[in-house]
Amino acid sequence: MPLPSLNGQRVAIIGGSSGIGFAVAECALAEGAQVVIASSKAANVEAAVRSLSQGASGSGVDVSDEVSVATFFEGLGAFDHLVFTAGDWGPHLFSGPIAKMDVGSASEALKVRFWGALIAIKHAQGLISPNGSITLTDGVLAHRPRKGAPLSTAFGGAIEHLTRGLAVDLAPIRVNAVCPGLVLNEKLNRSRELVRQQTERQLIPRGADPSEVAQAYLYLMRGGYTTGQVLIVDGGLMLT
Repeated sequence: MPLPSLNGQRVAIIGGSSGIGFAVAECALAEGAQVVIASSKAANVEAAVRSLSQGASGSGVDVSDEVSVATFFEGLGAFDHLVFTAGDWGPHLFSGPIAKMDVGSASEALKVRFWGALIAIKHAQGLISPNGSITLTDGVLAHRPRKGAPLSTAFGGAIEHLTRGLAVDLAPIRVNAVCPGLVLNEKLNRSRELVRQQTERQLIPRGADPSEVAQAYLYLMRGGYTTGQVLIVDGGLMLT
């Protein structure tokens, strides 16, 4: 049996203008997929599309606004795979004593990470091919809580349970999630000491390049016999 490929398939990536989402777009395009990226800032989407190879397009979408999400998918039409990477899963989501938590800010964050993902799936699932997939994103703090960041753990756990529930509810469409460890970005690249402190105990003692994590998403799009799973890409952190 030939290895599965994304050649000729359509992939929608919400959160695709930067970071992991952008890396997924690059990798999918390299396999011959057609890629549509979306993010909250249209200018960032336009810049990302210019940086990507032929076969990429995109538009702005506010995942906290259901009308915006519905409009995006109405314009998109039929496609094969939805990838949701929108939101910042870093430990700074909340840092400090729980007594000082700003509940309003915490609720705003959940609008993107959890409700935004669910709204996107609500409007996308009827357009995804029966052999297609949905891949969500959480973070390793769902399994390795860190003092001062309880909401990152809670939100990550919520995404993983949503993944399993939707895998049952939306079958035969496959639903999975990727759980990354520390992923390098422009800010972290300037904070070498912080990266060292957070990764020195890992079996692979460094942060991940976004393109390395992107391979997990590509597998879950191709893997026709994989659903309801959480793929951890953490440099071996969970084993330390």
